[in-house]
Amino acid sequence: MALSRSSALEKLATFRTNNTRASQETFQTASVILKSAQKLGDDGWAVLEQLFLAAVDVGRLDVADQSLKQLADRFPESPRVDVLTGIRMEASESPEVVLTYYAQLLDADSANAAIWKRRISILRRTGKVEKAVEELTQLLDTFYTDLDGWLELADIYTTCNQYHLALQALSHALLLAPQNPFYVLQFAETAYTAGDLPLALKTFLVVVDMCERDLDAPEHQPAAGVAVRAWMGVKLASRRLMINSSPSASNTAVPKTLNLIEELATERVLSAYAAKGAASRGGKGAQGKDVVVGWVGAR
Repeated sequence: MALSRSSALEKLATFRTNNTRASQETFQTASVILKSAQKLGDDGWAVLEQLFLAAVDVGRLDVADQSLKQLADRFPESPRVDVLTGIRMEASESPEVVLTYYAQLLDADSANAAIWKRRISILRRTGKVEKAVEELTQLLDTFYTDLDGWLELADIYTTCNQYHLALQALSHALLLAPQNPFYVLQFAETAYTAGDLPLALKTFLVVVDMCERDLDAPEHQPAAGVAVRAWMGVKLASRRLMINSSPSASNTAVPKTLNLIEELATERVLSAYAAKGAASRGGKGAQGKDVVVGWVGAR
């Protein structure tokens, strides 16, 4: 059953608010508005931009071109339309042509962060990693509060196995978004991969505290979501430190109660997976717990 125009607008507005891509669904929903976007005011132009991006994603470049033309006619010389034009070029032109286009835009306006990011993404995608890092570093020197930029830099360093540099980039991300447990977890896992087990253990415990501090008697409730992954990190890091107390590049101290921490982590992971197994089988979770004990609790 086709959505009414008002329902379609409401649905697309929800996608924008939640930063949801959902390209196929967006394309189907927004297509009915293509011819009447000019009559919808500001919401119509926002929908038209959504439709353009979704059309590029699903390979409907004809619809993307129609959307882009309407936007360009309505907003001539708009930096935002320049970005969309570049995205359209990326779908059909060679990387060299698009990079030249972006370079021209940056020559005219070096503070256009969106164009800068598109250029960096192409450099990385085409294997010019050193150049991508150089330009991303320059971007972050100019726009320090660009959280996505720091995360992107950390990801580049991680894929290049330069984990200590990735940690430095993530430390900036944590300064900008200290209350986000996902970023703290990423920092902990990167520290673990880098071999700084004391730092990893300390940061995994921070994630646990962030996830469970608002719970009533958390020891009596199974861990869930990010907390399960953090508890698993606590178990792995503490277990390895019990076997071989490796030095910490960050000079992070090793807790004296590693055995108790490891036991607690094991218990929390077991209870989480046992509860999940019980829920999936309608309450019959004993067998699932035995399986998890064999996997997590093995000595």
